[in-house]
Formats: sequence, C-alpha cells, structure tokens
Amino acid sequence: MELNARYWNNRYINKDTGWDLGGVSTPLVEYVDQLKTRELRVLMPGAGNAYDAMYLYESGFKNTVVLDFAKMPLESFASRFPTFPTDQLIRDDFFNHQGIYDLILEQTFFCALSPTLRKDYAKHMSDLLHDKGRLAGVLFDFEFGGEEPPFGGSKTEYIEYFRPYFEICTMAPCYNSIEPRKGMELFINLRKR
Repeated sequence: MELNARYWNNRYINKDTGWDLGGVSTPLVEYVDQLKTRELRVLMPGAGNAYDAMYLYESGFKNTVVLDFAKMPLESFASRFPTFPTDQLIRDDFFNHQGIYDLILEQTFFCALSPTLRKDYAKHMSDLLHDKGRLAGVLFDFEFGGEEPPFGGSKTEYIEYFRPYFEICTMAPCYNSIEPRKGMELFINLRKR
C-alpha cells in the first residue's frame, strides 16, 4: 500500500475520513486564541478539509498556508471558503515543501504518515521553522494496530523523534480533546533548537 496522493484523494472521494472532525479542533483553537501576535506565518500540513485553517484566517492569522497531498480536500476548502488566498493553498508532498514558518500546527497529519517516516517528519518540521519557531498540536497517544492510517504511538516514542531538533516545552495528555478522543491525545508544543 502506497500512501500517495491518489490513496488520499480516494479516501476523500469514498468519504473514508474518520479522522475528520467536521469542524475546528478544540485544542488547536484554544492554543491559537492565546497567541499574542496574528502576524505569524503559519503552516497546516496535511490539512485535509482545513477547518482549523479557516478559523485561523478568520481570526486574523492572514499568513496561514494550507498544504495537502490530495486535490479533493483543497478544492472543497476553496469552494467553502472563497475569500482564502489561492496562493496559500498548496498541493504538494510535505517532504518536498519549502518555506520558513513561525508556527506549524499538527492535527492528524503525523498519524497519517507511515511510521517509517517519523524521523524524517521531525527533521523536515525543524527545517521549515525559523529559529525558535514552534510545532504545536495534537498526536495520538494510542496504538490503533491497523495496517492503514491512522497510526498511533506513545509519548516515549515521540520524544525520541523530536528531541534532536526541538526543545519539548509541552508533551502532555490533552485536557481539552473532543469527547471521542478524550484520553487518546497528547498536546505538543515544541520549540526549534
């Protein structure tokens, strides 16, 4: 099974999107609401339907970039939110993406990647952030055990991937997860070394 753009597009076409909340993520909203500056350059990789990106943009984070591998969710986002700048909607492989960001928000992207790519994910996240930039969001603290995404994991495992590139400011059980995910998520707030 190759987790390529075609695979993900088919998941959207077949409505096989159990990870999709159908709205914004409470942990992400509460995190961004406490940020003091709205001028940050923000990346949302593997954003899918990107409800959080819409919330960010409407909250004044006008430098928000939405990145996804699949065409369908980006087209859906553009039709639902036509005022969002099209040059900030990028269809590309995360590992090919270049840019420098102040903040990258993680919401079900990490769990969509093959676990063999986790070290590369941590390194590329670091490469995309300016000095002291942050990676924040949620990771599953739960093993799903399937052969297809989502892929879970544990705090102990995640620390090993991130420690070479980031200061781990927070990696703790998420207190404000949505009901179906309560007790299954870690909130992360990592600062680039």
